[in-house]
Amino acid sequence: MEISVSAFFTNINLTVIDVLILILCLSATLFYCYSIYSAVVTFGESHIYAPNFYPPITILKPICGLDRDIYENLATFCRQEYSTYQIIFSVRSPQDPGIDVVKQIIRDFPILNIQLIVCDRIIGANLKVSNLANALSFAKYEILVIADSDIRVGEDYLQRVVQPLHNNKVGVVTCLFRSVGQGWVEILKAIGTACYIHATSLAGKQLKGIKCAFGSTIVIRKEVLKAIGGFEAIADDLADDFQLGYLPARAGYKVVLSDYIVEHVLSTKTVVDSINRQIRWSQCIRVTGFWSYLGLVFTYGNVISLILSFVTQGSLFIYFALVVTWVIRLIMGWFIGVKFLQDSTARKYLWLVPLWDFLSLIIWGCGLFSNTIEWEHLTF
Repeated sequence: MEISVSAFFTNINLTVIDVLILILCLSATLFYCYSIYSAVVTFGESHIYAPNFYPPITILKPICGLDRDIYENLATFCRQEYSTYQIIFSVRSPQDPGIDVVKQIIRDFPILNIQLIVCDRIIGANLKVSNLANALSFAKYEILVIADSDIRVGEDYLQRVVQPLHNNKVGVVTCLFRSVGQGWVEILKAIGTACYIHATSLAGKQLKGIKCAFGSTIVIRKEVLKAIGGFEAIADDLADDFQLGYLPARAGYKVVLSDYIVEHVLSTKTVVDSINRQIRWSQCIRVTGFWSYLGLVFTYGNVISLILSFVTQGSLFIYFALVVTWVIRLIMGWFIGVKFLQDSTARKYLWLVPLWDFLSLIIWGCGLFSNTIEWEHLTF
């Protein structure tokens, strides 16, 4: 059947609500295109390496319980091709099962400068920050690398993440990450990280620069940490990684996104646990920047496009908008998750992106209206 251009645009009698939803849909499409552009710019940047810049480094590793594959995660930090570095593992409780793993690490890498600190001193509501503060007093070197115990890296990690600090204007370096998961709950979370969360980060970087840090890696000088008030300044803040980038940026230091991508080993056991973690993450974003968080509604293009098709009773014009939005959404997911991040989960399960977006929109709504954050049996 031949369809004329005039027939294509017939019966487009949109109500005010239809127009509003269409605007949201078009805005989301622009976001997808801008995220692709931001990824092209970011991953196309040339990185200058100072051949003789290998300052001594102290790695701070807060430990709380057993993450999946924790031994191998920690061991990757002990296999660095780097001349001088110290590793400090910090644990709060003498009964923490992570202690046995750390002791095995110390036995397996006897030539490295590795210390285990067990200290229950608490400086605020965020116990991870207390762990870091307890370790800091044992740090021998000026440059600190902070990475969670569920992070896995390659042997060239330290060589590359420290390089931006050869510029004295740089106060913090942070990294994107690929998620490593097992089971459909973790796979879905990995898809969301690779194909959505990092897209918002890259778009934000292109718009206004990096103003936060990720828990995957935070490289910071002691003098910068001191300038923002030390760990005490963020002791009651659940979004400690965000603040370790935001506060230095506000103090005038530059925050740089490294070209190194680490691996994040997921250990989410249930759907409820995964959803609760995502809601907590959403609440942290909302608390640190309400208007930015509110603006994320414009990014859920394929979900809103589907709503649009129902509201307008499926005219050809609306079906066209629906197809275009979904296609561009998947293209963005492929470009960022597969091409640039080289995420194997995104490559294999890209078709799950629409399901993630539906769930993510619901989580976004929960994060918008909930004011209580539950984390590690504590309320923030």
